[in-house]
Amino acid sequence: MTAITIANAQAEWSGDVAGESRHFFDDPIDERQHGDNMSISFEPEYYRDWNDRRDSLTLIPFLRWDEGDDERSHIDVRELIWTHAADEWELRVGIGKVFWGVTESQHLVDIINQTDLVENFDGEDKLGQPMIDLTLIRDWGIVDLFLLPGFRERTFPGIDGRLRTNPYVDENQAEFESSNEEQHVDFAVRWSRTLGDWDLGVSHFHGTSRDPRFDLGTNNGKPVLIPVYDIIDQIGVDVQMTRGSWLWKFEGIYRSGQGSSFNAITAGFEYTFFDVRSSGIDVGVLAEYIYDDRNDNAPTPFQDDLFVGSRLAFNDVQDTQILFGVIGDLDSDTRFWNLEASRRFRDNWVISVESRLIRDPDETDPIFSLRNDDHLQLEVAYHF
Repeated sequence: MTAITIANAQAEWSGDVAGESRHFFDDPIDERQHGDNMSISFEPEYYRDWNDRRDSLTLIPFLRWDEGDDERSHIDVRELIWTHAADEWELRVGIGKVFWGVTESQHLVDIINQTDLVENFDGEDKLGQPMIDLTLIRDWGIVDLFLLPGFRERTFPGIDGRLRTNPYVDENQAEFESSNEEQHVDFAVRWSRTLGDWDLGVSHFHGTSRDPRFDLGTNNGKPVLIPVYDIIDQIGVDVQMTRGSWLWKFEGIYRSGQGSSFNAITAGFEYTFFDVRSSGIDVGVLAEYIYDDRNDNAPTPFQDDLFVGSRLAFNDVQDTQILFGVIGDLDSDTRFWNLEASRRFRDNWVISVESRLIRDPDETDPIFSLRNDDHLQLEVAYHF
């Protein structure tokens, strides 16, 4: 990180550049899809504050070049946001990122930003969202009011890409319930508060769904999936209780406007064994239940599933971490295995490994299209 002081203002540059390699264990289902693949990403960050740190500007652009999928080669502004902080309120204006949620396997209540699905299948990467966010800080809780002018479509792998559905998603034929399409203005509000061991959040969102449903269409006579973006209302609740070595977690939503109204929840716990056998290693055990009352009509593969996993923190100078787990469908033999590990070496380098494996997917499961996309991913990043 490089810091520059200019007349009572602090300016800093940081970020990372990374090379990524993916090895697929099987040939693709569609012969148009690529095999093993490489890509390069660049994510710098500029931060400057002034006015005794009451005002700040953050700029985070993102760029990726991908060898095999033109749709994955893209540029985005993750953040370009001005923040003004007062004693009892805070205002953020620009392009920003907001995260809501407490569970590990999925984040039901996290709805402000659009998923950047070409980056990773896990949905953790998000596109920047134009916003005006007013935060009110009161004794009875924190209230965030959001005005969201402009909608961003979800990114999907292209014809050549992996991991993708079969047939692939044709973004060029996207349909919108609102006549204003991407120009529809969305609204959201969230109340949050910490009460002793409890962290509570209640939210409401009105606007274009970040999670599209799909219609079947054609492109040059071949079948494609057409994303359809409905106007929805979503109420979300997230709760986390911390007590000793236990973390109890809950996320639940009620959504209307996207077909029939439905409820979905994710709930579970994480228990940590600290300094196991005086090794300095912390071992966390995780378990979560995933439910969506649309059952087999749910577009998500996770509608009656159990997630179990473990998190290892080695607490060493290299910040070595490992997270692995499996999501199992309780109505079939489908299993989705996941591994994430990272370790720093020297002062500025981080090596990361990810692997995702799908076993015995049911033909009716949305994840069936990915049955040949088991892979191992290696990333080496330089942080500055």
